[in-house]
Amino acid sequence: MLDYVNPKLIIDTAATKAGKIAWKSPSNLAIIKYWGKYGRQLPQNPSISMTLDAAFTETTLEYRPKTGVHDGISLDFYFENKPNEAFKTKLVKFLESITNIFPFLRQLDLTVHSYNSFPHSSGIASSASSMSALALCLCSLEHQLFGTLDDDQAFRQKASFVARLGSGSACRSIYPTMAVWGTVGAIEEASNLYAIPYADQVHEVFHSCHDDILIASRGEKSVSSSAGHQLMEDNLYAENRYLQARQRLISLLDILKDGDFDAFGKISENEALTLHALMMTSNPSYILMRPNSLAMIEKIRRFRKESKTPLYFSLDAGPNLHLLYPDSVTTEVKAFIDNELKHLCENGEIIADKAGEGPLEV
Repeated sequence: MLDYVNPKLIIDTAATKAGKIAWKSPSNLAIIKYWGKYGRQLPQNPSISMTLDAAFTETTLEYRPKTGVHDGISLDFYFENKPNEAFKTKLVKFLESITNIFPFLRQLDLTVHSYNSFPHSSGIASSASSMSALALCLCSLEHQLFGTLDDDQAFRQKASFVARLGSGSACRSIYPTMAVWGTVGAIEEASNLYAIPYADQVHEVFHSCHDDILIASRGEKSVSSSAGHQLMEDNLYAENRYLQARQRLISLLDILKDGDFDAFGKISENEALTLHALMMTSNPSYILMRPNSLAMIEKIRRFRKESKTPLYFSLDAGPNLHLLYPDSVTTEVKAFIDNELKHLCENGEIIADKAGEGPLEV
């Protein structure tokens, strides 16, 4: 099994200069949801996601050779310019877990600055954007120090593999437009270990797909995604769910190729509601949608029925709705959002997003 363990990646601290690396990496919206895992961040079912554009994390990794004898991870962490001990603790634990992949991390003093363009821990996959940005920084750092990752495909595959170890969904953010993660019989190169790009296999209508994120609540989720995944282990419906996800993904592949937006939208909505149904049938059960989330869903369905406009919704593990629609109906949808949905958003907040071109080194 691929693991990227490489004990040879050791630096000469006396000859290594200080430096910094920065990546901006987007969040992604799973159309077929990943919910339930096994082993070390391996998915119980395959998933496919749309890479976003405006919802991103920008991460700067500063490094310098250690001068002391401390051989653990040396890290200062700042989230939006403020020290954050809770995030630092999680990050140190993650970095310690991958020192067999990047042994040089123990030889450096590290400082990480991270910034989100959207509310974190509110169900917009902030771990996907943050962990993918960090993984890209780490792979760039390896390449700077050792010149090992010249090939773009190899670089992105390793970044996806490392991102997955921090947050499963993060492995999909490495690629533009759409990505597949998890073994799929119809896609020979698909893997549980990393995501693969899928933009070249989808109709042009999805390359320009809009995703306006309606912020029903900026509050932190009552149950984290990590805890939600663990609760799937005892969920009575888990095995049927994994089968359902595989079947839906196979159906979606043809839909993406043909450009059938209505069929795409129906699967998106069904997957979103299935995800939240799994939360409600966990033990203990929990509900992440808010009353205004449901009010928005009712308005969207009524608008679609009455106007025949191809407007659909999705949800991640949180209360905030993602509005999916083709570029051709932008004017009508924007008017509907302003007139019917904006007042249901916390402080009227909406993130106008779309399918994006993937991460960018900055």
